[in-house]
Amino acid sequence: MADDSVRDDAPPATAKSGDAAEQFAQELPEAKGDQVVARSVTINRPVGELFTFFRDFSNLPSFMENVVRIDILDDTRSHWVVKAPGGGTVEWTARITDEAANTLIAWTSEEGADVPNSGHVTFRDAGARGTVVTATILYDPPAGLIGKIVAKMFQREPAIQARRDLRRFKQLMETGEIATPAMNPKQFEEMGL
Repeated sequence: MADDSVRDDAPPATAKSGDAAEQFAQELPEAKGDQVVARSVTINRPVGELFTFFRDFSNLPSFMENVVRIDILDDTRSHWVVKAPGGGTVEWTARITDEAANTLIAWTSEEGADVPNSGHVTFRDAGARGTVVTATILYDPPAGLIGKIVAKMFQREPAIQARRDLRRFKQLMETGEIATPAMNPKQFEEMGL
């Protein structure tokens, strides 16, 4: 007899069959983008704590490496400034299109975005393991395929960043800090440097 309690934590948008971007776009009320990125991480913290921290968008630059700043415009809109390849930035205003406490935050970029995008972040209780956080993003890369290749070369491609940012979110929420290979002042002092 199969165990119905076992669940696959992989985001549906990562399926190898079919057009994942098209399938995901059908789930979003105002989908924008033709490339899809989906990543999940299990974080050993309660779902409510993670949702509350994430929903306060002013917290996001603390673990999202490429986010320069997020200006909160009102309860549902925020303006994002994000690092781009070659030292530039891209900007957009995002609007929350759906929200369910402790479960879901969905958004879409408004007209005029440098990088049209939409997506959602879901939070699912995983019992003793904590919470499964899944980020699924649709986006149109600037300059199309060439832009995607350049972004990948500069480590600014959304698939790379989504994985890194979720890992950093996990570290921050579980330990209160983000691990880094850089030495801190105390380590320099201990080494006599």
